[in-house]
Amino acid sequence: MILSLIYFVRSSFRKLFPAVLLIFLSFPLRAENRPSKLNYKVEAVYFHDPQAYTQGLFFEDGVLYESTGQYGSSSFRKVDLKSGKVLENTFFDAKYFAEGSCMLNGLLYILTWQEHVCLVYNPSDMRLAGTLPVHGEGWGLTTDGTCLIMSDGTSEIRFLDPLTFMERKRITVRKSGKPVNFINELEYIDGRIWANIYLTDEIIVIDPADGKVESVLDLSKIYPVSERPRTADVLNGIAYDERSGKIYVTGKLWPKLFEISVY
Repeated sequence: MILSLIYFVRSSFRKLFPAVLLIFLSFPLRAENRPSKLNYKVEAVYFHDPQAYTQGLFFEDGVLYESTGQYGSSSFRKVDLKSGKVLENTFFDAKYFAEGSCMLNGLLYILTWQEHVCLVYNPSDMRLAGTLPVHGEGWGLTTDGTCLIMSDGTSEIRFLDPLTFMERKRITVRKSGKPVNFINELEYIDGRIWANIYLTDEIIVIDPADGKVESVLDLSKIYPVSERPRTADVLNGIAYDERSGKIYVTGKLWPKLFEISVY
């Protein structure tokens, strides 16, 4: 009788153990991986060129720069923040669709979408210094001060050597354990990667060590679709001014650029 009882208990435990273990492990992991929700406040609104198909947006030494896309009209521009006036503008060959951009070690890097090259310029005179090979598509580009950090429209983010564009490491962006696709424009802010998600009004904050989405910023109400002109496209463009600590966002063909505080 006792032996039969022991056998029954052992047999039942073996059958139930995998399910119990799965429940036990999954619950804390889900809680740990759930990103927090960020809030924001609009501090100021500036004019933004409604003809600018914004791909990259960043500050360097307190100056706002922007790369814009579309075949035949891709450009890189220096912009006066307060007026939105384009101070300097460089157009690219019609064969290039410009994407994300950033500066590192005195050089300007501008991705192309499907042309498999990154254009490298001397920013002082916008003379082409060379090109670097891009494997796959080019979407967003930023830097942590050491590597170039690139998105390609998937859930992958690559860390690249600025001299060779060779891959140093790669992370998969995951939100609550699931890959996040359509990672687009990037900005490196206080040790974290901020990213636009293409075709959404959402910005995610990513841990560069493991790709985990730590926070989510919903900007669907900052410039509602109902208020946008028909020509306006999606939210895209994050710029962080290290000198002032201010964050700016805009969109493709948007007539407005927003200064926001995030909490």
